[in-house]
Amino acid sequence: MKLGFIGTGKITSSVITGICKSSIKYNKLLISSRNKKIAKGLKNKFKKIYIENNNQKIVDNCNWIFLGVTPIVGKKIIKDLKFRSEQTIISFISTITLPELKKMINVKADIVRAIPLPPISLKKGPVPICPPNKKVKKFFDKIGSTVEIKNEKLSINFWTTSGMMASYYEILKVMSDWLVKKGIKRLDAQKYITSLFLALSEDAVVNSKKELKYLVKESQTPKGLNEQGLKEMNKKGVYKSIINSLNSINKRLSK
Repeated sequence: MKLGFIGTGKITSSVITGICKSSIKYNKLLISSRNKKIAKGLKNKFKKIYIENNNQKIVDNCNWIFLGVTPIVGKKIIKDLKFRSEQTIISFISTITLPELKKMINVKADIVRAIPLPPISLKKGPVPICPPNKKVKKFFDKIGSTVEIKNEKLSINFWTTSGMMASYYEILKVMSDWLVKKGIKRLDAQKYITSLFLALSEDAVVNSKKELKYLVKESQTPKGLNEQGLKEMNKKGVYKSIINSLNSINKRLSK
């Protein structure tokens, strides 16, 4: 199997890294030279990776094509590429819908939208795909946990929540910066905060069959520190602002 990637941004780099660390078998992996630094870094790090300057040559020489460009670039270039009906085409593009992709690609190929995130480089994290596809599910299950979604309108909700990734990292940064200002060394502060939230996330996954409100309740004691922190953040409207941001992102994706 030959895999081709058009676009070499962060997500594409993470997916390729996950593939190269996994049991997925492939003969060649062709990547576009759009981001030369990332492309060269991947080629130097892993075997069987080839950099291609021409996107059409990637399409011509691969069985599976991954579209990892921005929506603006995607709308410019996809319609001019000539795909084949026996190919599998997987789009990572956030705001180009399945009907739009089908119109641009203009052949009856297997077309799937997927939402991988950077932890896929560690072979971790969920990968929502729409529509359901057995071979694509099997592929992503080797580098993550595939979630199949039948309805594209519902899949938009997953795209929405993926838009809060930077916000999460900002929380880690703010807390680490606070510790540094209190005299803690930067590396120690970041190690503590990231390890703390990793442990909390793992605990949440283990208990994910329960409603999350129980974890919120169990992590507090009357007049304790966590109760204080939660009350103050609720009072400041922090959690309402999260809902507002989700609604705003969702509205953008739904246009």
